[in-house]
Amino acid sequence: MELLAPAGGIEQLRAAVRFGADAVYLASDRFGMRARAANFVLEDIPAAVEIAHAAGVKVHVTANILMEQGDLAALPDYFRALDAAGVDAFIIGDLGAAAIARRVAPRVALHVSTQASVANSEAARVWYSLGASRVVCAREMSLDDIARMREDMPADMEIEAFAHGAMCMAVSGRCLISSYLTGRSGNRGHCTQPCRWSYTLEEEKRPGEHFPIEEDGRGTFIMNAKDMNMLAHLDALRAAGVDSIKIEGRNKKAFYVASVVNAYRQVLDGSPAADFAAELEAVSHRPYGTGFFFGEAEQAPNYDGYEQQAMHVADVITADLETRTIVARCRNRFAEGEELEILSPRVPISRVVVRNLAWLPDSTEGDPDPAPVPVPVANRSCGIYRFSVDVEVGVGEGAGIATRTDAVAAADPATHVAADVGITARTAADAADILPAAGDFLRVRRFRRSARSGA
Repeated sequence: MELLAPAGGIEQLRAAVRFGADAVYLASDRFGMRARAANFVLEDIPAAVEIAHAAGVKVHVTANILMEQGDLAALPDYFRALDAAGVDAFIIGDLGAAAIARRVAPRVALHVSTQASVANSEAARVWYSLGASRVVCAREMSLDDIARMREDMPADMEIEAFAHGAMCMAVSGRCLISSYLTGRSGNRGHCTQPCRWSYTLEEEKRPGEHFPIEEDGRGTFIMNAKDMNMLAHLDALRAAGVDSIKIEGRNKKAFYVASVVNAYRQVLDGSPAADFAAELEAVSHRPYGTGFFFGEAEQAPNYDGYEQQAMHVADVITADLETRTIVARCRNRFAEGEELEILSPRVPISRVVVRNLAWLPDSTEGDPDPAPVPVPVANRSCGIYRFSVDVEVGVGEGAGIATRTDAVAAADPATHVAADVGITARTAADAADILPAAGDFLRVRRFRRSARSGA
């Protein structure tokens, strides 16, 4: 199955490509369902496509909002520009937008968004007759539903299904609550997620007296869907006829994308799901479930927040194997003597200990080459730090595949300040000497929970 990853911005795209996605989906700053994501200005999409295509990764662009009459005039030039940029597919849920796309950019594949709620073979056949080559099936479908639809669909029409990430409580995301309560329409990409809010009941003859819907004095989260996690069920998705599994998360950061893509890539390539289950607990997430695939989706009525087992602390900029010196961009606090875990594509998790931590100040007109400043703690957000490392622990639990392929290392040469660092060292024989490479992520085991209610 194709592994399709979210790319809410250029950093996320680079992470998805480097950590093993087969394709990415992204949006320009118009017509996408995730308006709060960084997204891409139209002029930057050719460069994004070039990065992805250099690694053999396809680019799907979403234009899946509910189209209004005022949107139509801009669509022909918009689709032509994306076609010229070399994108591989449009993800569209509106019939009018699909018709325009097929007319002005017939080279680009048409994928039917989950917003179209395709849940049966007849609907799939109609879209196929209009030129669609793939449907993103409605999120309310079970695996049995998908298998039955697969049997009666055109053989060369593909099925894409969400396999991981946040679930919308509405029918395939078509919801009016946000528009009604805040004036910001989820169907136009501006959802405020009121389904995640805490609610109480008020009886009209007792104004001001609020009753919890469940036994929780702060209210209940009656529409708060669990996040989906199908890592342990990829064989079942494949058996049902799914051609592409999709990770939700265009509002997520690059560290999240890298972590989740890496786990699914390893399992798709043959590693046991149990070896990488903990990786999905490491990133920020709501309680996990399996959506509608095996029955009714579950809510989290007593819990509205996120938790994570690890904290992303730095992005590796350069790594020198000879001196074991790392230069990294700080994302969260870490300290001298602290043990860090290295997240790197297709290799085991390894651990190193920070030594000789120093802050590297920016150059100024008065001091173009400032000296490093020894510090006990890295705590300047996005500041650049240098430190040496001791390899404290070799291979982490759930090691997975213990080699880095040349293809992965060269996936995005533009981002690899030290492109070849670590390729030869990252083998099973040298596992005890694994060091980070440019583009890797560093994290610490630091539990975090953000919630207004619940255990």
